[in-house]
Amino acid sequence: MSGIASYLVFFACVVLILALVTLGLNLQWGFTGLFNAGVVGFYAIGGYTHAILTAAPLPDHLGNFGWHWSLGLAGAMAVTALAAWLIGRITIRLRGDYLAISSFGIAVAIQLVTLNWAELTGGPNGLTRLGKPLSEFFTTPAAFNGAYLVLLAGIVALAYWGLERMLRSPWGRVLRAIREDEVAAVALGKAAGRFRLEAFVIGSTLMGLAGALYVGFIGFVSPFDFLPILTFQVWTMLIVGGSGNNRGALLGALVVWAIWTLSGIAVTKLLPPAHAAQGAAVQVILIGLALVLMLLKRPRGLIGEEAVVSRHASG
Repeated sequence: MSGIASYLVFFACVVLILALVTLGLNLQWGFTGLFNAGVVGFYAIGGYTHAILTAAPLPDHLGNFGWHWSLGLAGAMAVTALAAWLIGRITIRLRGDYLAISSFGIAVAIQLVTLNWAELTGGPNGLTRLGKPLSEFFTTPAAFNGAYLVLLAGIVALAYWGLERMLRSPWGRVLRAIREDEVAAVALGKAAGRFRLEAFVIGSTLMGLAGALYVGFIGFVSPFDFLPILTFQVWTMLIVGGSGNNRGALLGALVVWAIWTLSGIAVTKLLPPAHAAQGAAVQVILIGLALVLMLLKRPRGLIGEEAVVSRHASG
């Protein structure tokens, strides 16, 4: 496999992982109106759970159980779902800015735990020797990346199909009703809090699965993989692609990550190493510029939300 082809496979793998995160956020915000500013926190929970469960045993570590990668993925989803349920029980009644502030604070707290609880997370050094999906079948990096791309495509396709089925069902129509007018939905007998919590948990579980898949792909985890900038990137992907449309979430992940990657390559080529920090700032500025232009020119995103026609919504 040529160098360009290998890079494109790597690029596609990252896009699919971020697309899974964006699908989770789209369920929360695009269809339910939940302003989750702590996306990276659930991404980190999934990633670290997978790492702790699958990393090779080491002395003086609380985790590192050396489990099979499939158990690591399942454990990551279960732990993320439990954490989302506990957090949601506390915060789900908050609205707008209050929910955003609380979820952002929780994400920062999670990142600080990963940084300081060295006995469990490895601290700033992170964890290595993790269970990598399919690594037992594909030994060369090129073969592994190609197989991983197929695995990711299958998982994202399954998640997309499942979300589409759910959102076109009565359950999905209730979510839209709550987003548009929660008071009216409650007046019709819908348990808005329960529906909001369900959407929050399912969306966060997808984020945790994406974090586990990312860690399995890279084979290493550290607190610096889960910085708040990721939440900004995912929100930009959703808004650029089109909130309330799962196809838009996928397209937004591709477009925004392409801008981020191409700008990074351009900065590396054009700026001297001494100005690398300024180059990173340029990437953030370009993503912010893309977001502003999209909000001004196409506020509904590249693919706007589809109109849903139904005679009634029932849960």
